Amino acid sequence: MPIRAPFIFPERRVRQPDASSSVATYDMSHSTASTDTRKSSSARLGDPIVLILSVGFILGFVALSLYDIEMVANGISTGFAWTAKTLGSYFQLLLLATFFIAIGIAVSPSAKARIGNLDAPEISTFKWLSMIMCTLLAGGGVFFAAGEPVYHFVVTPPAFDTEAGTVDAIAGALAQSFMHWGLLAWAVLGTLASVVLAHAHYVKGLPLQPRTLLTPVLGERAMQGPLGGLVDALCVIAVVAGTVGPIGFLATQVSFGLHELFGFSEGYGTQLMVLAGLGAVYVTSAVTGIHKGIQVLSRFNVFLALAIAVAIFLFGPTLFLTDAFTQGLGRYLGSFFEMATMTTQTAPDWWMQWWTVFFFAWFIGYGPLMAIFVARISRGRTIRQMILAVAVMAPVATMVWFTLLGGSGIYYQLSGAIDLTEALNNFQFDVATLTVAQALPGGTLMALAILLLTTIFVATTGDSMSYAISVVGAGHDEPNPMVRAFWGIAMALMAAILLRMGAGQISALQQFIVITAIPVSLVLLPTLWTAPRAALEMAREQGIR
Repeated sequence: MPIRAPFIFPERRVRQPDASSSVATYDMSHSTASTDTRKSSSARLGDPIVLILSVGFILGFVALSLYDIEMVANGISTGFAWTAKTLGSYFQLLLLATFFIAIGIAVSPSAKARIGNLDAPEISTFKWLSMIMCTLLAGGGVFFAAGEPVYHFVVTPPAFDTEAGTVDAIAGALAQSFMHWGLLAWAVLGTLASVVLAHAHYVKGLPLQPRTLLTPVLGERAMQGPLGGLVDALCVIAVVAGTVGPIGFLATQVSFGLHELFGFSEGYGTQLMVLAGLGAVYVTSAVTGIHKGIQVLSRFNVFLALAIAVAIFLFGPTLFLTDAFTQGLGRYLGSFFEMATMTTQTAPDWWMQWWTVFFFAWFIGYGPLMAIFVARISRGRTIRQMILAVAVMAPVATMVWFTLLGGSGIYYQLSGAIDLTEALNNFQFDVATLTVAQALPGGTLMALAILLLTTIFVATTGDSMSYAISVVGAGHDEPNPMVRAFWGIAMALMAAILLRMGAGQISALQQFIVITAIPVSLVLLPTLWTAPRAALEMAREQGIR
């Protein structure tokens, strides 16, 4: 509930800067050439600090888990609870500020500036939007889409006082889900940080790496040294922790689905086969790169999602879903600030830890690498197009998807066709997804389609993150294919080992991302004031203002 560095692009016409501009347009080919000449053959595997710290984290987490599972789980649980209680409000305010400042930039004249100094987008609109939807909140969003609205329906969120399980609880249940996966979540993943990175990379020639976000504050010299490597490593570790979780949970979800539908064994062997198949798909996609595997997989997934969405809307409880979305959206907008600023003073500690703070910290952990990805694929788009696509269009699409799956779940729960109360109180979202899918028109066929969709969504997260981590370490957009494969395989193996120890270790790793959000949030914090300045400079350089 996630990218790159100096890139090599096909030759395209570059917009020349205004004659009055004192900043020359950044020549990508020259930058890449100079970067390549600085790289030694021993550095082809990436920045040694990033590599050592990130691989060391994987090995250390697994080794400590093998040594004493309970010690690791308890230690992370303690840190998770402390972070959520102490810094939860800070995370919430960071997301709020990011969203509103991003919208402010989007409506300003500076937003007419184009990223990468191209007259036309490098990637077509449909492919671009597909990649945004599939590589950001895809894995977690699909995993939680069916169960979370139903959970908030049977357990009233603290922001509302409606009676659980009644018609009055429908709007609040969807509104709370929209809060967790809507405007604020998307904004932190690809708006302000993407603007800063786009200007720093395409104009100033700095690498598309997390460390670049701190360059305006700490200086280029500091970020070129070990401190920059440490910053990149912390961001990579956060993404590894956030990606291994969905990969592991997908294995349990698909194995459960195969068991319920076809009687397959639900044990570790089936989970291992699922991981092997998933790993093969997303590693192949990552190795072939953005313009091939990642793009093809994203487009296929969007077509499949659209087909499922149309089927649910036309043959499911159409009128109920339409009314639920309208009421849920209204309640979301009306209670926006109350939900966004809910704290442990007004809500139970456990609720904040496992819902709002957990999700917000998860998205913060993904923020820098996702912002790099957005900046990379948005070359030729205006700043306004990029921000509105990420912070408005994508959240609306996510809310529609949550209404179709989660709203259908609420409908069947309300009518008595299913009962997910016990499963969701135990946080068994794999059970919720399959149960809702089977209740939908088409039954088994719909369940299979949603399982396939979930699998490919997680694969699109896995391929983009494998590629992203490799690029961050290597410092350019053509990292060794073996390095891309290494990161993809490493995350699948880590999920396999943790599942062997028990699903609880996957949950522990998911909790760990809340802790990693602390340093990552400090990387994102300066973008609140550096992004407006970067947008203004880009506009001036292109003669817009």
